[in-house]
Amino acid sequence: MSTESPRETVVRLVKETRIAMLTTVAPDGQLVSRPMGVQDVDFDGDLWFFADADSHKVHEIEAGSPANVSFASGTSWLSVAGSAEVLDDTAKARELWGPTAEAWYPDGPDTPGLRIVVVHGATAEYWQSPGGRVATVLSLVKSKVTGERYDGGENLTVEL
Repeated sequence: MSTESPRETVVRLVKETRIAMLTTVAPDGQLVSRPMGVQDVDFDGDLWFFADADSHKVHEIEAGSPANVSFASGTSWLSVAGSAEVLDDTAKARELWGPTAEAWYPDGPDTPGLRIVVVHGATAEYWQSPGGRVATVLSLVKSKVTGERYDGGENLTVEL
């Protein structure tokens, strides 16, 4: 059994998965998700992303859309829900700058129209299957053989 606290588990899952799906609400009420590179900072409840000022996600957040950020790996899943805001802050962009950002913005943190999206997580829910992929496969096979419902592992909601 893990000695991690639920909050430590959330922090680890964010750190292990660098690409996330950012979901916002479009003007017509539809949910819209898109992959985003999480900037490499210690997770304290806030998730940081770079975006273009004229992008739909920026306009949706500026209009008050809530946000959700989801992560997935082979044996764990994480969903962080909260509010979001858009920053036009070159100093903060320099502080956050790294290889993920450089791949999208080769002109650096001074790129015209560069914005920072920060998602302020209120809650996080995670699911993880102990023992990795092999244990997950064995549990699925056991469920099929015994006819018992699959025990998907640990599932918790964490207040951030």
